[in-house]
Amino acid sequence: MHAPPSKLPSVGTTIFSVMSALAAEHEAINLSQGFPDFDCDSHLFSLVQQAMHAGHNQYAPMPGVPILRERIAEMTSELYGAAYDPEQEITITAGATAALFAAISAVVHPGDEVIVLEPAYDSYVPVITLCGGTPVFVRLTWPEYGIDWQALRRALSSRTRMIILNSPHNPTAATLSAHDLQKLDELIHDTDILVLSDEVYEHIIFDGRQHASVARNENLRQRAFVVSSFGKTFHTTGWKVGYCLAPAELMREFRKVHQFLTFSVATPLQHAFAGYLQDENRYLELGRFYQAKRDLFLDMMRASRFRPLACCGTYFQSFDYSAISEEDDQSMARRVTQEWGVAAIPVSAFYHDGTDNRVLRFCFAKSDETLERAAERLCRI
Repeated sequence: MHAPPSKLPSVGTTIFSVMSALAAEHEAINLSQGFPDFDCDSHLFSLVQQAMHAGHNQYAPMPGVPILRERIAEMTSELYGAAYDPEQEITITAGATAALFAAISAVVHPGDEVIVLEPAYDSYVPVITLCGGTPVFVRLTWPEYGIDWQALRRALSSRTRMIILNSPHNPTAATLSAHDLQKLDELIHDTDILVLSDEVYEHIIFDGRQHASVARNENLRQRAFVVSSFGKTFHTTGWKVGYCLAPAELMREFRKVHQFLTFSVATPLQHAFAGYLQDENRYLELGRFYQAKRDLFLDMMRASRFRPLACCGTYFQSFDYSAISEEDDQSMARRVTQEWGVAAIPVSAFYHDGTDNRVLRFCFAKSDETLERAAERLCRI
């Protein structure tokens, strides 16, 4: 039997899997894939156990456990002044990736265009393609990775269905500002264009900045899906619990997809996160925690020939290596892994056309010891 034609013929193994496998093969320190190498708070473990022993082990309601949705609504209101109805406008998902898939699938039809700002996280474009949509790429400015508003305006057409935002931004660690939200509001105010805002690193933001959530802008909020992740916030990426916020009319369409995508998410984990959110310091202190790791890593890398780019949020630090080598970033990433024992992600992997600015992305969501060992090796290059 011949295999049917591929619906994603240009999609192969993700760069994250490739570099993690290469790191394992060469016993390298893995600063490529974005996951912590330390455990979450032991109290969160206890809350999961309590939920299990309390009998919360069957299917959760399709939209999510009510108490968790209520806690998310309270947090969002306190942080951004945005009122979301936990019954109709908040849905718990199997990680942020499932939320992104459901949001795009719910509203993008064949022939629709979706604006993708590059470099872009790699899960957006395949979903657009599966829906029969067309990704329209707009390149962020280099090296600041800001939005080129003239280029974005030129990219809009009568077929534009959605603009995808990501702030704090993976892979570049750039952040949007309130001014950016205002510019976007003005640009699409008289259109039917929707917004998908990937905000999974919303609590990991540095140097006194305020996270510019789309939820802060009332006009944008009324046309936006906002996606976030407890995995990123509480060092539990393997638990795959995220959520989506959207006005009721959009959430109705979102849930039509969600109910056949995952239906519901692990019940004891939802109850545990609901209990954990009662202490707001657990997410309010996160930026300070990761800023200390960023600063430690940067301080130890001062002796290297890598030039750091601005890191305003996330737990990724990018470095320009053009003073070290003229080779392409994919080759450089492999060589650093194989010869120097530190795995990174080549940023060209986040461009549809492989644009290469000779930049590698390193994850600093690691123990101080791991960062020290990695920096010592990188400084020898």
